[in-house]
Amino acid sequence: MVPSIVKRRLFGCILAGLSFAGCVGATTPSSAPYDQERPGVWTVLAPMPSERGEVAVAEAGGQVYVIGGFGDWLQPVGSVEAYDPATNRWTGRIPLPIAVHHAAAVGLNGKVYVIGGFTGQVAWTARQELFEYDPGENVWRQKAPMPTPRGASAAAVLGGKIHVLGGTTDRVTNAHEVYDPATNAWSRRNPMPTARDHHALVALGGKLYAIGGRDSFFTAYPNVEVYDPATDSWRVAAPLETGRGGLAAAMLDGKIYVFGGELPFRIFNATEMYDPATDSWISKAPLPTPRHGTGAVTLGRRIYVMAGGPQPGPSRSGANEAFEP
Repeated sequence: MVPSIVKRRLFGCILAGLSFAGCVGATTPSSAPYDQERPGVWTVLAPMPSERGEVAVAEAGGQVYVIGGFGDWLQPVGSVEAYDPATNRWTGRIPLPIAVHHAAAVGLNGKVYVIGGFTGQVAWTARQELFEYDPGENVWRQKAPMPTPRGASAAAVLGGKIHVLGGTTDRVTNAHEVYDPATNAWSRRNPMPTARDHHALVALGGKLYAIGGRDSFFTAYPNVEVYDPATDSWRVAAPLETGRGGLAAAMLDGKIYVFGGELPFRIFNATEMYDPATDSWISKAPLPTPRHGTGAVTLGRRIYVMAGGPQPGPSRSGANEAFEP
């Protein structure tokens, strides 16, 4: 139960900022082929009440929840704000019991689960707590802790269970741990081939797709690795055209969409779609607000992309934008 201490300072951007006076980066578009026929459409919606980056985002009961992240001066926050797409309005909810950034979150059975993350502003402490939020009661309950404390991991629901992959403890990990809400217990599965953090994870067709990520601020991966729970095995899929960390992803109509991301002194406005039938990527209409450290969820015919940093490194926004293919 004792959390591990992340022995690094705030990643590259702060260090480099001492020389370069800030982390303003060039906006980088997708390098994948562009879909001229159906690029999709973005809609800019009501901004979040609070600007944040490195948030956790999940959907439950038709609401989108944005949880934790960086607030002022990189202070971790426990804020929880819920967005109602039907009214285009935000409401505050009871805060998370601890203030964290770089947590993971999923919605399952009408509840929101928040996993891990970091506490601290400069020296970061990797957490192992798992919290369950009940929207009907507006209450958080602590559940069985994750075996491996970590932040900047990715989580997805598959077969009624929550898979948590990768992240950072005192170093980048390829850990693959699974939580079963029915038994309030964790188990381990075959680790990812690539140890990484700041990656995206999507469940599609009974499999998990781990996308992008990095092992440091300066080393990012294009890797796409696919997990099959039936055989507890991994295979490789077509990689991203450009590796990056801090990207978000969601599934709609049997396709995977990824959004944004960062590299040193580069911020992405990329929207890219993966088609598992052809094992190929194509780019779509770019994000109106380039950013990283955001989250994406699907509701109806839209994918909502919330919050995130509009500059490489620690930064924040209240962006709320929806994509329709």
